[in-house]
Amino acid sequence: MSQTQRIILYILMLIAGASWILLSTDSSGASTSGSIPAPQSGFAAPDFTLQTTDGQTFALSNLQGQAVLVNVWATWCPPCRAEMPSIEKMYQEYKAQGLVVLAVNSTFQDEPLAIVPFVEQHKLTFPILLDEQGSVSSLYQVRALPSSFFIDRKGMIKEVVIGGPMSEALLRTYIEEIIR
Repeated sequence: MSQTQRIILYILMLIAGASWILLSTDSSGASTSGSIPAPQSGFAAPDFTLQTTDGQTFALSNLQGQAVLVNVWATWCPPCRAEMPSIEKMYQEYKAQGLVVLAVNSTFQDEPLAIVPFVEQHKLTFPILLDEQGSVSSLYQVRALPSSFFIDRKGMIKEVVIGGPMSEALLRTYIEEIIR
C-alpha cells in the first residue's frame, strides 16, 4: 500500500469515527433521565418545585422553552451580594428574549427574615425561591455559594459556575449562549 493510499485510509477512518460519535450522541439528555452524579454541562437539568417569598410556586419543568439561570445564594454570602446587581441588570436586558432568572435562596442555611429586606435593598425583580429543606441544594449538589446553572431552552445545562461573583461580561456570555 502506498503512502498516499495509507493517508487516505486514515482520513476515511477518522471521518467514520467522528461521524459515529456525532450520530450516537444523546442530545436530549434522556439517557440519564436527570440521574447524574452532579448536574453538569451537557446533561438535563434536574427538575424542582419551590415557592417564592409571596407563596407562588415555580417548577423548573414548567419553564421548558425558556432560557433559565438558576442561581443558588444566601443573604450572608459576600460574593452572592456582589453579583446580584449584575444578575438583575442582565435579567432586565434579556427577559424580553426569554431569559428567566430563578434565584434559589438557600433558606435552610440563611436567616429567613433577611431575605425580603435583601431583595428590596437590591431592587430584585426576578423570582426569589425558598429552598427551606435544602432539596435543591442537595439535588444540584451545591457545595459553595453562589452556584449558578445556565439552562438552555431544551432544559440542558450549558454552563455551571461555582463561586463568584460573576462579572457582567461572564453573565452576558453565558446568557447569550442559552437564549440562542
